[in-house]
Amino acid sequence: MDFNDYIRDIQNFPKEGIVFKDITPLLQDHTALKEAAEALRELLGDHHIDKVVGMESRGFFFGPMLAAKLNAGFVPVRKKGKLPAEKISQSYNLEYGIDELEIHKDSIKPGEKVLIHDDVLATGGTAKAVCTLIERLGGTIIACNFLIELDFLKGREKLEGLEIKSLLHY
Repeated sequence: MDFNDYIRDIQNFPKEGIVFKDITPLLQDHTALKEAAEALRELLGDHHIDKVVGMESRGFFFGPMLAAKLNAGFVPVRKKGKLPAEKISQSYNLEYGIDELEIHKDSIKPGEKVLIHDDVLATGGTAKAVCTLIERLGGTIIACNFLIELDFLKGREKLEGLEIKSLLHY
């Protein structure tokens, strides 16, 4: 299946000059959704995974599906103020400012094998912040897994030394 057929370009979103890669056509088609989830799982090969960590918010689409396929738990990483229990946080740079991500302190145990998943790898700032959170909790990052990688933004450079797998490249 050519997943490119299910990715729609939206011009000038969220701001002028940006071409947004919209995955909602893929999410709306049950066959494409199922096959994309399986293709993302296959990117991992034979790695054992204890937890899949998905980033707010679009990492929540495939993250739980991957966790179920891998017999692993799912851990949401959220923006500041969204998680109710005891948590740790990590700030990261945005184009115009700083944002902060949080994870529950009890979500990853030392030595657990972790897959990080998000829909898009762009500049790598969000993924790097999530890696830092997981490492602070003692988790072992096995791989970072993305539906789409925007190669021209060189996000993988911020994740040097990690196994990075992406289903689609633009």
